[in-house]
Order: sequence, then structure tokens, then C-alpha cells
Amino acid sequence: MRATTPSRIGLARTGDAVSTRHLLEFRAAHAAARDAVHEPLDVPALAAAVSAAGLGEPVVVTSRAAGRSEYLRRPDFGRRPASLAPLDPLPRGRDIGVVLADGLSARALAEHGAPLLRALVDAFAGRWSVAPPVIATQARVALGDHIGAALAVGTLLVVIGERPGLSVADSLGIYLTQAPRAGLTDADRNCVSNIHPPGGLGYAEAARVTAGLVEGARASGRSGVTLKDTSRAALDGSARSALD
Repeated sequence: MRATTPSRIGLARTGDAVSTRHLLEFRAAHAAARDAVHEPLDVPALAAAVSAAGLGEPVVVTSRAAGRSEYLRRPDFGRRPASLAPLDPLPRGRDIGVVLADGLSARALAEHGAPLLRALVDAFAGRWSVAPPVIATQARVALGDHIGAALAVGTLLVVIGERPGLSVADSLGIYLTQAPRAGLTDADRNCVSNIHPPGGLGYAEAARVTAGLVEGARASGRSGVTLKDTSRAALDGSARSALD
């Protein structure tokens, strides 16, 4: 069982306590999670890497949270933009908008954001027009609704650093919202989570699932609890056909 999961199960014990090795591993993982939450995003480095995806130069938007401390204490500030003026030069009305947000793990976005974006572009295969990417700092998922509405995109993807745990501190999630606008809730979104190869979901697989959700959202005109991921069922069907 230990070989199939990074979870802390079957730990060795010394008397009534876990072994020193496991205790030190736990403290190191806890420190890594805390560091991931507080570590600031290197915006210039991410912008340079994102530019290579071929979607144009990214622009940067920040939330109303003045710093990391306020961001953690006031989640509501992270859901609203300080200003949307940086979006003024960008085109409107594209099929898809992409927001790259630091969330609760800037490390995850710095490490996986650019390669995941390239995988998404490849998975879309020219089927939809994509707006130039937006980098959002001190950001919660709902900040993307304001950005998507301002850009008048049909489908919004928020690629965001997920809350670090004691096993993973660099995991990304993709939140999909159809017809983004302020006031939506998590029930209006779909999420593809645990993106952090090699231990989690790979870039190509995450992009494939996301492309399937985009196709469903655009066909039905909605996202959230009424939109289901059918990509796995399609793969299972293909496998059965191959066996037949």
C-alpha cells in the first residue's frame, strides 16, 4: 500500500511515537507547504516562459489584496481586481480566455504553468480562438470572472496554484467557466485538479480532459454541475472497441 500512495500510512513507530525519520519528513513537508503559500510569484520569469506558447505577450492583473498577508486574511479581496486597465490593449470576444493565477502556490504556477499552457494550445488544435494570457497575482479563482467578462470571452480557464498539502506543494488546478461574469459560484465551474507531473496528472492528459470540457461547455452553453467529463468514458469505449 505504501508503494501506491504518497500518503503517510504504515509509519514505523518507536514506542508510542513515530520514528525520528518520519517525524523529520513530516516537519519538512509542513515547512514546504508553508513556504509554497507565502512564496511570491516571479512574474517576469513566468511572463517570459508564457510568451513562448505563441498566444502573445501576457498582461498582469492584481487583486485588491495589497500583499500576501492580506491575501490570506481577506479571501474576498483576492476575488476582486484592483484594476482592469491592463486589459485595455487586449482583443475582445475570443472563444477562450486563459488566466494564470498564483493562488495558494505560486511555486506550482512557476513550475507547471508555462508547459501546461503549451499543452492546452496543442490540445485545442486550432479549433478555438484564444486570447493573450493574463497573469493574475494575489488571486482567487473568482478573480477570473471579472477578467473573462471584461475580455468578453466565451469560455474562461483559470490555471491556479492549489492549496499545498503535506504530500504535494506544487499542484495546479484548471477551473473552467462558461460565459464568465461576476457573481458566479463554484457550482458554475468545472475543475481539473492535481496537475503536477510526474507524481500527479500530466500536462497532456490535463489538457485533453480540459479540451473535452470546453467542447461540452460551448455546445451546451453552460458549465458547472450540469457539465460532466465524458473523456474517460470515451477512452473506455475506444478500449472496448479495440478489444472487440
